[in-house]
This record gives sequence, structure tokens and C-alpha cells, in this order.
Amino acid sequence: MDPAQVAPGSLSWRLSSHPITLLTFLAFRISSLLVYLFGLLFTNNLVMIFIITILLLAADFYYLKNIAGRRLVGLRWWNEVDPATGDSHWVFESSEPGTKIVNPTDSRFFWLAIYAQPLLWIVLAIVALISFKFIWLPLVAIALVLTITNTLAFSRCDKFSQASNIAGSALNSGNIAGSIATNMVGRLFR
Repeated sequence: MDPAQVAPGSLSWRLSSHPITLLTFLAFRISSLLVYLFGLLFTNNLVMIFIITILLLAADFYYLKNIAGRRLVGLRWWNEVDPATGDSHWVFESSEPGTKIVNPTDSRFFWLAIYAQPLLWIVLAIVALISFKFIWLPLVAIALVLTITNTLAFSRCDKFSQASNIAGSALNSGNIAGSIATNMVGRLFR
């Protein structure tokens, strides 16, 4: 299929601004699920399947958080701990509104994959419970923690980015409402 014939925002990796990043992101997202689902068909070694799935989930978590999120949708997050109090808080970073144009195809793939994977792990947890395969529940629980953490963090980061863009555009208009909006948004995300 010719990339010129595909509509912008379609789910075709050929329209991606960063095809290698997108394909690597999707490979990590899919590989942990495939190893979990089909690992027993090729080997009876539960420990090996467990370890490989955990390593793939960790690589997916790192790659999504530090590379794919920033390149595909211009978002990044991290957790900071205050050394004096021990309190931790999430820090959200987004690209400046005028500096990065997010490709609609990259965005659709990103958000679809980020929301679909936790749902699939929830289904696998239910299947493990129903089929009395309790030995797999710790692995599924780890997968859920990692995928839901990234999903929540990127969702909050996206909301923070949208709020900052609204406040920034109001500030650039040079009116009183703009400064009020900027102050309100600034207080919400301290």
C-alpha cells in the first residue's frame, strides 16, 4: 500500500514520524504478552517464562517512559523524592507547543497501545483465576502494576500538558484572564 493513499492518523506504521521508535515500542508491548501466552507451548519451564516476561515488561516500562513517550507524543514523566522529607511526587514534562508537532498516527498508536495493554493483562488475570492457575498471578500482578503506572502517569502528563498549553496561550494574549489562568494552573501542579 502506498503511504500517499493512507489517510493521516490511520493506523499504518508507514505514516509514523518515528517508525523505528514506534515499531520498537509496539514490539515491547506485544512481546511480553506473547511470551506469557505462548511460552508454555514451547517449554515447560515456568521459571524461564516468568523471568523472560518480567525482563520484557521492565524493558517496555523503561522504553515507554523514557524514549517512546517523548518521541511519539512529546510527553515524559518521572518520580522525584524530596531528600529532606522523603515525600515523592511525579514530575511531568511536555514539549513546548510550537516546537513539536505530534504526528496523528504516532499519537493513535501510542494511546491505543498504552490503554489496551493493561486491559489485556486484566483479562489474563481473570483467566488465571477462573482456570485456577494461581502460580501465574504474581506475574500478572507485576505486569498490571507496571502497565497501569505508565498509563496513569502518561494520562496525567497529557492533562498537565493540555492545561499548560491553555494557560500559556492565555498568558501570551497579554490579558488579565491569562495571568489568572496561569496562576491557577501553576498552583494545581506544584
